[in-house]
Amino acid sequence: MEVMVILVPLALALGLLGLIGFLWSLKSGQYEDLDGAAWRAIADDEQPPTPAPVQHER
Repeated sequence: MEVMVILVPLALALGLLGLIGFLWSLKSGQYEDLDGAAWRAIADDEQPPTPAPVQHER
């Protein structure tokens, strides 16, 4: 039972730390554009390289 004296405050402190981190992320705008982030992850922005024209020697 002596270990409970350490574990309960530690669990409460970690929970509070997680809550503070979550509230900070809300305040800094991390969850503003969830759909845009999803589309940017799968968007194909790079154009494929165009092949060089073939020149025939005569």
